[in-house]
Amino acid sequence: MVRGELPMRVLNFGSLNLDYVYEVEHFVQPGETLDSMGRSIQCGGKGLNQSIALARAGATVCHAGCIGEGGEPLKALLEENGVDISCLTPVNQMQGHTVIQVTPSGENAILLYGGSNRCVTEEQIRETIGHFSEGDWLVLQNEINALPVIVKEAAEKGLKIVLNPSPWNSALDQVDFEKLSWLFVNEIEMEQITGEKDPGKAWEEIHQRYPRMSILITLGSRGSIAFLNTDGQTECVRQEAIRVRAVDTTAAGDTYTGYFIAGMVSGLSLKESMERAAKAAAISVTRHGAALSIPWAREDLIIL
Repeated sequence: MVRGELPMRVLNFGSLNLDYVYEVEHFVQPGETLDSMGRSIQCGGKGLNQSIALARAGATVCHAGCIGEGGEPLKALLEENGVDISCLTPVNQMQGHTVIQVTPSGENAILLYGGSNRCVTEEQIRETIGHFSEGDWLVLQNEINALPVIVKEAAEKGLKIVLNPSPWNSALDQVDFEKLSWLFVNEIEMEQITGEKDPGKAWEEIHQRYPRMSILITLGSRGSIAFLNTDGQTECVRQEAIRVRAVDTTAAGDTYTGYFIAGMVSGLSLKESMERAAKAAAISVTRHGAALSIPWAREDLIIL
């Protein structure tokens, strides 16, 4: 792998999903057979979305994970967006996917099948982490297996580790949070972790448990707030949400995550990184789809 213009690289060890989206009048009831008004197959998964956001924001990003049977469009989309796919591993398993029901009012019901995303091995982890150096960044979500091993190996190599613990479940119990540099959560996950609804109190709880960790909390329509921990000193920045007419919020959080990390990696300040991420997320919700709604940095992120 060749380093790009940025002084550090980003490794995203994450999920890739095919989304089978069905338009329905209402959610299927037990014992019911229901006609679908439309069907589409889309590329998704939090890992893939965040890698594309990182790349479109200008970061040098490598996506690691497992490609299963039928996953060729996911691999192609990453490559088309300038993501390094040399650390993708083919596996003899069906590609991870979702079956999504969407009603005319925009409500959705999602069935997730992990498939290939649950095939990560310890050998694959050691080989992948070995391509990266101290100071590079590692981005993780909770849609693949073996997170505890990935965190351990990355920490020993000196990588800065960012965890977006979504979905929040018991699989995270074995992850050593003391090795994390950043925790990215929404307000529901914040309360699940700390028992606190107030961001300030949640930060106090997190800081007490993990003195070296920083945290970014997204607050929906109320924007976001970050607590950056540098050598025991805390910088707190709050970013208001940018008001736009939203048509699809599917990839808003992943867009924010990718742009924020790209900003921090490139040397922008905390405030600049949050403002840029908020603008990118605002643009994404004005467009339909997940990965394809993510804006490019060359669009100048202008919000009228």
